[in-house]
Amino acid sequence: MIEPWHTPWANFVYNILHHEPFDPGAVAWQLTSKGPLTTANDALPWIIFGRDRVKFEAEFPEWRIKKVQLLMPFRYLVSGGVSLRQLMPNWSYPLWKVLESVLTPVNRLLAMFAFIQLERQ
Repeated sequence: MIEPWHTPWANFVYNILHHEPFDPGAVAWQLTSKGPLTTANDALPWIIFGRDRVKFEAEFPEWRIKKVQLLMPFRYLVSGGVSLRQLMPNWSYPLWKVLESVLTPVNRLLAMFAFIQLERQ
């Protein structure tokens, strides 16, 4: 899965520039919905597979979190994401990719997403 992740940069982007709720302080894994598409918490993947990883592993022993790889601090944004217009010219994509590669050691501060690999035991 590629899911939103909680880092200082992501927290800023998701809370200031993004329209869906991002609450890394949520206690419960459930969402209180008043109907279809009425609520969300984009921090939920981080809550379950990051912050509450020990709880997840205890409650779902048939699943093993094989890998969590933090990624994409900038490319998603400058590409326009899902609904905005592209903010970078096509030719600059390789430059953004190299920049993110160089910044990999600080992804715990900058990443916006995580690649999460689960394995069924």
